[in-house]
Amino acid sequence: MSATILLLETLADEAMEILESAEDVEVIMGLDDASLQTALKSHDISAIITRGKGQIRASLMDQVPNLKIIARAGVGLDNINVDEASKRGIKVVNAPNSNANTIAEHTISLMLNLQRNLFSAFTMVKEGRWKERGNYIGDELHGKTLGILGMGNIGKKVARIAEALGMKVYYWSAVKEPVPYPMLSLQEVLKSSDVVSLHLPLTVETENLINGEALNQMKTGALLINTARGKIIDQKALFKALESGKLGGFASDVLAVEPPETDEPLIKHPNTLITAHVGSLTKTTYTQMCIMTVQNTLAILRGQEPMENCIFNKRNLIN
Repeated sequence: MSATILLLETLADEAMEILESAEDVEVIMGLDDASLQTALKSHDISAIITRGKGQIRASLMDQVPNLKIIARAGVGLDNINVDEASKRGIKVVNAPNSNANTIAEHTISLMLNLQRNLFSAFTMVKEGRWKERGNYIGDELHGKTLGILGMGNIGKKVARIAEALGMKVYYWSAVKEPVPYPMLSLQEVLKSSDVVSLHLPLTVETENLINGEALNQMKTGALLINTARGKIIDQKALFKALESGKLGGFASDVLAVEPPETDEPLIKHPNTLITAHVGSLTKTTYTQMCIMTVQNTLAILRGQEPMENCIFNKRNLIN
């Protein structure tokens, strides 16, 4: 008897080929509200697969009484009500560690671009203003101190790259990790770092963790990098810190509201570099996340063992 898998978003072609070639599953699409409602009314759904946009809350679970699996082709799970799924005995599946390399690279890219003021340097040449090179102001990362908040898979990779660039690394995390970097209190990391990089999950405890008080504890002129979740930062306090000069610059792949409002002041601030949550959207990582998620979903539906740690629990939350 075949199982039905509902897709709330498209997946990489390679992952779709795996699904479509599986004779024991039926794949249906719910890419918009109309097709979703049709799918819910006409099928007995066993699994739902989403990426980052599809919201899976209690109201949707109520409409899928025989749901066994909720799978996200990614790492973070803030678009899924994990607690509610757990209460109902629904397995929540993600792709742990699948984006660590690409997010670490993106973090370092943002850090380098911000510290060396490369965006302005690129723009100057493209606009034919080569002779203005005398006005260029930038600095290097070598010899600077990097404070990492969250020493999970991504934090560890960022630390190793930063160390190779000649940076001193400190960190603060929920638990002490087996790494060769000093673990300090949050306040100590903020006070001692030239650059602070966020690699924390979004939880009740971490929402608005970087608020006005935390920003005031940072070195004057320090840089803040965020490739984790936008709501970890109080954006109003962040803007004030940039305007006052307390914060030297902000580079991020995430914002509290995505896409941002058209009047979001951070977007056009001269000391910010913001990308559109594209850190994981390299072809290699996107394809890997989708394939991993599909394979694990099929394994569970077939009563087989999925890959280690793909079924969510608290210990693989920090990424």
